Amino acid sequence: MRAAVVREFNEDLSIETVEDPKCPDNGVVLKVAACGVCRSDFHGWVGGHLKVINGSIMGHEYCGTVVEAGAQAKHKVGDKLIAPFILGCGDCPACQVGASNTCESAVVPGFGAPGAYAEFVAVPFDHNLVHLPETMSPALAAGLGCRVTTAWHALTDRANVCAGEWVAVHGTGGIGLSALLLAKMLGAQVVVVDVVQEKLDQALSLGADAAVNASTQDVPAAIIEITGGGAQVSLEALGISQTTNASVECLATLGRHVHVGMPAGDGRMEVNMRAIYSKQLAFYGTRGMPSWKYPSLLSMIERGQVDLTPMLDRVVPLSGASAELRAMKGPTRPGTAVITDFSK
Repeated sequence: MRAAVVREFNEDLSIETVEDPKCPDNGVVLKVAACGVCRSDFHGWVGGHLKVINGSIMGHEYCGTVVEAGAQAKHKVGDKLIAPFILGCGDCPACQVGASNTCESAVVPGFGAPGAYAEFVAVPFDHNLVHLPETMSPALAAGLGCRVTTAWHALTDRANVCAGEWVAVHGTGGIGLSALLLAKMLGAQVVVVDVVQEKLDQALSLGADAAVNASTQDVPAAIIEITGGGAQVSLEALGISQTTNASVECLATLGRHVHVGMPAGDGRMEVNMRAIYSKQLAFYGTRGMPSWKYPSLLSMIERGQVDLTPMLDRVVPLSGASAELRAMKGPTRPGTAVITDFSK
């Protein structure tokens, strides 16, 4: 099969012919219909993730059709499925209480296992996979696999956002844009933060109540003024010190910070603990979403309760993934990119 392979960090992915994946007994092989290009992939591409090495195939936002099923698989050949990027084992205590996104035995294609920057991908623990709604395009479905699901879990299970609250969103990439659209659906007021005015303008056109340009404004001060004392919830979507501290400092007393962005490198950063202590803030970490929440979220999208099509900006061939990753070294354009052609 054709695949985009990591050979040197910060260099174009190598388009190669590699062996087709072997079908796991407890899972399936999918013919990949679409795979998103995510900022988490960027961290691996630059050498910031320990599980991305020479020979890795990245890609964790994917959907496709089952072409082979293992003896213990829950799905069958021909099923069109979408996958959460964290594949919980289903048997451990975390999975048994519904927190499969915290499973210590989880498999994450693209990070330690071959991912979906390829024509086919092996998916163990296929009980995590759910059927792709007939009305949803594979390109949009692939974009949901990490961004929308992560944002939904962050807003609902971690932050418990309530109607009328102010939510600050730091970074308007895939996660941030998802958080904006979903928070508005929940009845919240949303202020978005970015350094690219074009992305802020897009967010305003999609319903953001206010926008702050971090390149020209003092972010915490601006948000405190806009919200009349600080946001109740602040979501950080980049994983860097600057946005983390802005997120903490912009909160009102008893506010909730939700850390979504994957921290780069060794993950260590300096955080304003005085703000956390003095305002008695809650600081939540979050990663992914339990697989059992997928059907209800997909059903909500299918019923038209929230329109997520603005997230998808462009489709690219497999050979175009490198350019998308390289662009993440600087300010990026609005919307997300999804690979849909694996022949080029």
